[in-house]
Amino acid sequence: MSKKSMKLHFLIIDPQNDFCSRKGTLFVGDPLNPKPNSAETDAVRLGACLKRLKNKIDDIHVTLDEHHPVDIAHPIMWKDSKGNKPNPFTMISYEDVLNGVWVPFDPSLIPMALNYTKKLKDNGRYVLVIWPPHCLIGTWGACVVDPVFESLREWEEGKFAIVDYVTKGSNYTTEHYSAVQADVPDPKDPGSMLQTGPGSLIHTLQEADLIALSGQALDYCVANTVRDIANNFGEDNIKKLVLLTDTTSPVGLDPTLGPNFIAEMAQRGMQLSTSVDFLS
Repeated sequence: MSKKSMKLHFLIIDPQNDFCSRKGTLFVGDPLNPKPNSAETDAVRLGACLKRLKNKIDDIHVTLDEHHPVDIAHPIMWKDSKGNKPNPFTMISYEDVLNGVWVPFDPSLIPMALNYTKKLKDNGRYVLVIWPPHCLIGTWGACVVDPVFESLREWEEGKFAIVDYVTKGSNYTTEHYSAVQADVPDPKDPGSMLQTGPGSLIHTLQEADLIALSGQALDYCVANTVRDIANNFGEDNIKKLVLLTDTTSPVGLDPTLGPNFIAEMAQRGMQLSTSVDFLS
């Protein structure tokens, strides 16, 4: 298949100010030490890649984290026995809730919290992490970071096309790392449930011949989104996925999560490339 005839999609996960700017509330990188693998430099490289390939890209999908201040993964939701809120990056296990180490600020939510943390434990993906309030709906932090946004706008205007924006995270009772389903889907909220039918992100991506993957953060939202897509994509389609390794960075709370994700998905057929080498 020639490069000209190949249907190329980009899937960019949460390229937002709060993750990609040093002024953001959850900057992915060390804000005091500029590093070549921070989300800030990831965004610059991604923007350059989009500009270079703009005439070859058929579709772009951008996921957006969108939260309310009241959220199960924000400090406001929880308190200890003295009424203190947890610090950001505190991890709350099912046993912590069961034993009263951490309980919801609203006592009526205790049954929900027990059920939620138990399901997180059972699904084996993550312990509940308390994040700094981030990507709050309507704020600067939730907007796409400038180097990426400028390239997206150039692509839209140049191709007379529309970026497919996919929002997630507004259900305050569940984490929504993955763009295709919440970590614990809420039966009352269809947006939190896995969607694979016509018009869904997974269904649309299946139409592509090659899918470039990028975004933040490698060890949470990127990892979960890509895994969930792969698990519902058919093993033969996983080889369509290409992770642009220099345009994504890990939060790093557990330094094994990012490398383990890459190794797992590469073994299943996902390709690896840099933004400079991709289709060069």
